[in-house]
Amino acid sequence: MPPISEEKLRKVREIEFAINRHLFLICSAITLIAMAMVITEFFSRGSFPPSQIGFFYIAVLFVYSIHKEMLRWLGEKKIERQGEYFLYSWIGLTVILYIINFLTKHHFCYSPEGMSTESLQAVSIITLEVAAIFLFTRLSKVVKIILEKG
Repeated sequence: MPPISEEKLRKVREIEFAINRHLFLICSAITLIAMAMVITEFFSRGSFPPSQIGFFYIAVLFVYSIHKEMLRWLGEKKIERQGEYFLYSWIGLTVILYIINFLTKHHFCYSPEGMSTESLQAVSIITLEVAAIFLFTRLSKVVKIILEKG
C-alpha cells in the first residue's frame, strides 16, 4: 500500500478537526443537560426519578475523547485542552453537592418519606467515570510522546 501524501493527511486532519469541534459542542450540551438533571434529582429528594443519563453521557464523552486522541495520533498540533473542563466541572459539582448535603445533615439523601435516595452516589460514579476517561486520554498522550522519542 503506498504511503499517504502530506496533502491527503492535511485534508483528513482538517475534516476530523471540524468534526471534533462539533463533538465538543454536543458533549458540552449533554454535559449541561446531565448536570441539570443530576441537580434536579438531588434537590427534589426523590420527587423526580433517577435521571439514568449516566451511561449515555459517558458514552458520548468517550466518543469525543477517543476522536480527540485519534486527531492527536494523526499529528494534529492545535488540539485544545477543552476536555479537562468536563472533569473539573463534575468534580466541582460533586464536591458542592457533598458539602450541601453535609451542611444540611444529609437532608438531600432522604426523600420526604425517609427513603434513601441515590443521587449523590450517581453523581459520584459519573465523576469517577469522567476521571477515568481523562486519565485514559492522558495515558494515550504519554504513550504517543514515548513512541515518538523512541
